[in-house]
Amino acid sequence: MSIFSKLLVIVHSGKSDAMSSGFTTEKLIQTINIMAAKMVKSSEELNQLDNLIGDGDIGITMKNGFRAMQEKTAQFPEDVGSAFMMCAQAFTSSRASSFATLFATGLMAAAKETKGMTEVPYNQIPKLLDAAIEKMALRGKSNLGDKTVLDEMAAIRGAIREAESDQSLIETVDNAAEKALHDFKNRPCRQGRARIFGDRTIGIDDPGMVVIRLLVQSLRDAEK
Repeated sequence: MSIFSKLLVIVHSGKSDAMSSGFTTEKLIQTINIMAAKMVKSSEELNQLDNLIGDGDIGITMKNGFRAMQEKTAQFPEDVGSAFMMCAQAFTSSRASSFATLFATGLMAAAKETKGMTEVPYNQIPKLLDAAIEKMALRGKSNLGDKTVLDEMAAIRGAIREAESDQSLIETVDNAAEKALHDFKNRPCRQGRARIFGDRTIGIDDPGMVVIRLLVQSLRDAEK
């Protein structure tokens, strides 16, 4: 949740009273539902973008993955780590693709960090992102700066660490996600299928980065 998504997940609770408690399974379920709706609406848009430099199926991957997680939420335990692990398993079972595997890897990293916890302190969010980025980089054989989902996640991690106010956290993260997408647009993609196109990827958004941008956007919209 992140993705991955896990960071975004937690950001959703960035209201004025959010830091008085931690991230729970209940909040994870709320976040999944918000993000799932966004992925359904954005599925075709993401597929069209991915078709330019990828397999053209990232929208389907995300829509099906989130639906699969929704179908499991009734079975989620209070243990946040176990709930994250169920998310990862549901996501990978929904569709066989490289991005699904990568996304699930991030969820599994979060699961390991939160194993046995029923409430995760919000100040541990950057630590979850550290773990997710590290494991996803290993899995995808990529590095920060390659114009991948990792760069979007790293921008969000930095924004959370530097946020001056709990009340403006979601806005700060959303702005950081938008800026990262803009900053990397005119760079070539250096990982995944997109790297085959070389400099032709300059001026085209990386689909994985756009996924994270949209997930963050869904959380900000939910705050309005």
